[in-house]
Amino acid sequence: MGRVVFGVALGCAVVTCAIAAVLVGRRARSQRKWRRAVEVLREFEDGCATSIGRLKQVVDAMAVEMHAGLASDGGSKLKMLLSFIDSLPNGNEIGTYYALDLGGTNFRVLRVRLGGKGSMISSPQVERQAIPRELMSGTSEDLFDFIAMKLKQFVEQEDDASEKKPDEEKVLGFTFSFPIRQMSVSSGILIKWTKGFSVEDAVGKDVARCLEEAMTKAGLNVRVTALVNDTVGTLALAHYYDEDTVAAVIFGTGTNACYVERTDAIIKCQGLLTNSGGMVVNMEWGNFWSSHLPRTSYDIALDDESPNCNDQGFEKMISGMYLGDIARRVLYRMAQESDIFGNGAYNLSIRFILRTPLMAAMHEDDSPDLREVGRILTENLQMPDVSLKARRLVVRVCDVVTRRAARLAAAGIVGILKKIGRDGSGGVASGRTKGRPRRTVVAIEGGLYANYSMFREYLNEAVAEILGEEVAQNVVLRVTEDGSGIGAALLAAAYSSNR
Repeated sequence: MGRVVFGVALGCAVVTCAIAAVLVGRRARSQRKWRRAVEVLREFEDGCATSIGRLKQVVDAMAVEMHAGLASDGGSKLKMLLSFIDSLPNGNEIGTYYALDLGGTNFRVLRVRLGGKGSMISSPQVERQAIPRELMSGTSEDLFDFIAMKLKQFVEQEDDASEKKPDEEKVLGFTFSFPIRQMSVSSGILIKWTKGFSVEDAVGKDVARCLEEAMTKAGLNVRVTALVNDTVGTLALAHYYDEDTVAAVIFGTGTNACYVERTDAIIKCQGLLTNSGGMVVNMEWGNFWSSHLPRTSYDIALDDESPNCNDQGFEKMISGMYLGDIARRVLYRMAQESDIFGNGAYNLSIRFILRTPLMAAMHEDDSPDLREVGRILTENLQMPDVSLKARRLVVRVCDVVTRRAARLAAAGIVGILKKIGRDGSGGVASGRTKGRPRRTVVAIEGGLYANYSMFREYLNEAVAEILGEEVAQNVVLRVTEDGSGIGAALLAAAYSSNR
C-alpha cells in the first residue's frame, strides 16, 4: 500500500514538474519575444535620432539647397519657384474682393470685405461646391464653365444684398493647388494634374485665362489679379496683420514653404526688377533631401512602395499623409517578431490603415489605462485585448515618429531663417543685421501643427533649441487659418490697387 501511495505521489510530482517546465518555457519564450519587440523600438529610436548637431546639419543643407535652387532651374531638389509677388497686403486695403480656391474635388468661393487701416477681417461669405466626377476628366471648357456658373450664382446673390453696382468690375484671387509654371502674378501654365484630375486639354494652358474666358462667357465682369498657391496665400494673410511676417509653412496632409527673398539673390533671373526689392519664392520644400536626414528601413520601404518613389523625401518624413503609416510599419514589424498583439495583428499589414489623426489620438491619450489607445486598436485595427504594457509600447512608437518629424520640420524653418539672415548667425546670405536680432514672424497653417499638440510642442521646442534662447525670443511661430481663401482675396486686393 505504501509503495502505491509513493508511486502516485512520485507520478504527481513528475507531472507537476512537467507542467512547471512547460509554463517556465512559455514564459521564457514570451519574455524573449517581448524583448525582441522592445529591441525593434530601440533600433527605430536610434535610427530616428535628431541630436542638435544633426539638426544644425539639416539647417545648413536646407540653406545651401535654397541657394542652389535660386541659382539655376534644376540645380537643386528645391524648385524655388518665383511667384512674381513683390508686395504683400499690409492692412491698408479697402473694398470687397473675391477668391476662388480650387485644390481638390471641391472648390470654394469667398467674398471678403476690407476696411483698411489694419482693420480685422470679418467672417467672409463662403460657399463650397463639389465638382462632378465627369468634369474631372472632361474638357477644360466644361470644367471652367461649371466653376464660372457657380461663381456667378454666388456673386449675384451677394450683389442683391449690397449697394455695389452689378456691372462694376470685380477682382478675384485664384488659389490653384496644382503644379503650374508661373508666368506673372496673375498667370500660370498648368504643368500636370494631380488629385484625380485628368483634364488633358488644359495642360499647357494658362489656367487664369481659362477661368477669365469662362467668366466672360457667363456674363461676369471679374478679373483675376492674383494666381497663387495655398502657401503664398498663408503668407499674405499673416502679413496683412503683421508686417514682420517673412515666411509661411504648411503642415497638413502635405507640406510646403514660401518666404520673401531679396531680388538680387535670385540669380537665375538676373535683371529682375521689383518695386520692393524682394519677391515671394515658393520653395516646394517637400522634395528637399539631404544625407543628414535620419532615414530608416521603414522610410525606405514606404518610399519604394509609393507612386512617386525617390520624390518628396522630406514630405514623407514630416507630413500628415505619411506619419501614421510609418508608425504602422514599425508596429507590424513588432507583430511579426513577437506576440505582443496576439493573433489579431493582420490588419497592420494594410498600408495606410493607421491614419495620422488616429496615431495622434493614441499619442495624446493620457488616461491611466490608455483607454483611447485600446479603443482605436480594437475598432480601427481589429486588435482587441492588447495588454496595457503593449499599449504603452504603441504610444512610444507614435512619440518617436512625431518627435522626429517635428524636429526635422523645425530645422527646415530655421534653414529658411538662416538663408535670409534671421537666425542670429548672419546666415549664408550676406547682410547680417547688427545689434539685437530683428523680430521675425513665421506663419504656420495646417492641422498637423494646429491640432496635434505634441507635434507643435516638439517643433517649437526644437526651433528654440537650434536658435538659442536670445534669438528664439525674437522668432514668432503664428498659427494662421485659411490662407488659400482669405489670403488669395487679400492678394487680389493688393494687386488690383497696384495696377
